[in-house]
Amino acid sequence: MHSTEAFAGTETALELNQLSLWYDDKQALKDISLRIPKNRITALIGPSGCGKSTLLRCFNRMNDLIDGCRMEGDILLEQQSILHHAGDLSALRRRVGMVFQRPNPFPKSIYENVVYGLRLQGVRDRRVLDEAVERALRAAALWSEVKDSLRQNALTLSSGQQQRLVIARAVAIEPEVLLLDEPTSALDPISTLVIEELMTTLKQHFTLILVTHNMQQAARVSDYTAFMHNGSVVEFAQTDDLFTAPKARRTEDYITGRYG
Repeated sequence: MHSTEAFAGTETALELNQLSLWYDDKQALKDISLRIPKNRITALIGPSGCGKSTLLRCFNRMNDLIDGCRMEGDILLEQQSILHHAGDLSALRRRVGMVFQRPNPFPKSIYENVVYGLRLQGVRDRRVLDEAVERALRAAALWSEVKDSLRQNALTLSSGQQQRLVIARAVAIEPEVLLLDEPTSALDPISTLVIEELMTTLKQHFTLILVTHNMQQAARVSDYTAFMHNGSVVEFAQTDDLFTAPKARRTEDYITGRYG
């Protein structure tokens, strides 16, 4: 399934070429070729177990942590292979940040959560760290709520605030790509709306890839959508086109609720 026609004129952030992945003998991803457009939100949708999160974790090599995992094909980030020439995986993960389903702030202050990645990189200058904290918290739409309590333990924040803090922590090191694995599934509707609005703002600076079970969310926030089924990408198109005029019967069956 190729997707080169889907976004003529838009730069490519990530390109997958015939990517397949196995966990021991079980094939989880099958021959996926896909281009992820730069500074856009791309949603991955499909029934549980279709390979969405596995594909998402390929982009920062998180699957490497799983015994028996092997891949064929290639993934290019800014036209450079991350499978065959990745070098330092920590360097890759600075370029490709990730936000998980459940907010996972560290049991430290709000300030220390945001600067965590910068400290790992050896940044010590207080002024640089202070500026990064404000910039990241503003980017995560959290600055006005916490600017007077940066020394407060992050675990005292609400779930929605914690998830925005985790996003601030991810964007503080200025990655090129931000992976979002069902970032609102543990949140209430109001917090979900705040995060969705935030995603739309963040794409000005980052390429976002969103895994979601919520088709309405994909329709609301994403520019492009890939529908996955049984480890394959069945269809990839601009979101409006995929939801209003799907080309594949399986896509139409899924979005109209006939299965999945």
